[in-house]
Amino acid sequence: MKLFLVVIAFLLMIIGILGSFLPVIPGPLTSWAGLLVLHFTKGVEMSQTFLIITLIVAIVIYVLDYIIPAIGTKRFGGSKAGMIGTILGLIIGLITPIPFGIIIGPFFGALIGEMMNKNDFNKALKAAFGSFLGFIASTFLKFIVAIIYFGFFIAKLLEHNANWY
Repeated sequence: MKLFLVVIAFLLMIIGILGSFLPVIPGPLTSWAGLLVLHFTKGVEMSQTFLIITLIVAIVIYVLDYIIPAIGTKRFGGSKAGMIGTILGLIIGLITPIPFGIIIGPFFGALIGEMMNKNDFNKALKAAFGSFLGFIASTFLKFIVAIIYFGFFIAKLLEHNANWY
């Protein structure tokens, strides 16, 4: 049973890291769920304070994930169409074998979304850049938190003080 919980926790950690890039998976929250599952493994000790603080951080990052791209888009004169284009560009960039698709997909998605919303290429380009910057900042923040949680996972696993069977 312990090994099963560790495997589930590890899978949640990996999904959490991937969720940093995929818009449908809340990366840090999924990674936190991995820490929670690991907490229930006999021989792994995590304080309630640790779990609450890491949960609060995961929730704050989850909320910021929606605010940061909006701020970037708005600051550079973008629209909701640019934000939707950013997400669609990310998905297309992820599933197509384009080099650096995860980076150029959101930018071109935002540009196309803004071009559909505005006819002025320069304004659309500026808004797409803002949307792209917001997306990159948000993604980077989620990734860093998911990696830190994975580091906590490894550290707690190494401190394991019970039999595996």
